[in-house]
Amino acid sequence: MATTARGGRAEQSSERRDQILSIAARLIARRGYAATTVRDIADEAGMLFGSLYHHFSSKEEILQEILRGFMVGLLQRFDEIAAEGGSPRDILDKLIGHAFTTIESQPDAVGLYQNELSFLARQPGFEFVGENSERIEALWLAQLEEGQRVGVFRDSLDAPIAYRFIRDAVWSTVAWYRPGRGHTAQSLTENFLDLLHSGLLAD
Repeated sequence: MATTARGGRAEQSSERRDQILSIAARLIARRGYAATTVRDIADEAGMLFGSLYHHFSSKEEILQEILRGFMVGLLQRFDEIAAEGGSPRDILDKLIGHAFTTIESQPDAVGLYQNELSFLARQPGFEFVGENSERIEALWLAQLEEGQRVGVFRDSLDAPIAYRFIRDAVWSTVAWYRPGRGHTAQSLTENFLDLLHSGLLAD
C-alpha cells in the first residue's frame, strides 16, 4: 500500500511539473523570458510562489527543461526521417512537413525558441540549444547539397542561403498560424511545397 501511495504521489508530481512547463512555455512565448517571472508562472498555475521551487530550482531550469525536451524530440524525428531514406527531395519535403506539424502541436515551444534564440546563445547552461540547432542545420543542408549533387535541385543556388530562406519561412509561421482558422499543418505544408517546387509565376 505504501509503495502504491508513493507511486501515486510521484505521478502527481510529474503531472504537475508538466503543467508548470506548459504554462511557462506559453507565458514566455507571449511575454518574453526577461519579462516573465517565477511568480507569474506560479500565479498562472494556481500555486503559491514558494511551492514552485519544490518542482524547479529556478526560472532558468524551467526554460532549460522546456527547450531540451522540445529540441531532443525535434532532432530525433528529423534523424528518423533522414534514416528512412528516399530522394533528397522526398526527405526535405518530409522534414518541412514535420516542422509544420511541430508548429501546430507545440506552438509555445516553437515561439519561445524563435524569440529567445539570440539571447540563449550567450547564456551559460544553454549550450545544447546551439549544438542541436547546428545538428538540425547540418541535416537539412545535407539534403539540399545531395539534391544538387544528383541533379534534383539547381546547383546554381547557394545551399546555405537556400536553407536559411526555407528555415526562416517555415518556422516564422508560428507568429501568425492559428490552428482551426482555415488551415492545418498538412495544408500549410502542401501550399509551401507547391511554392517551393513550382514558384510563384504562372505558366
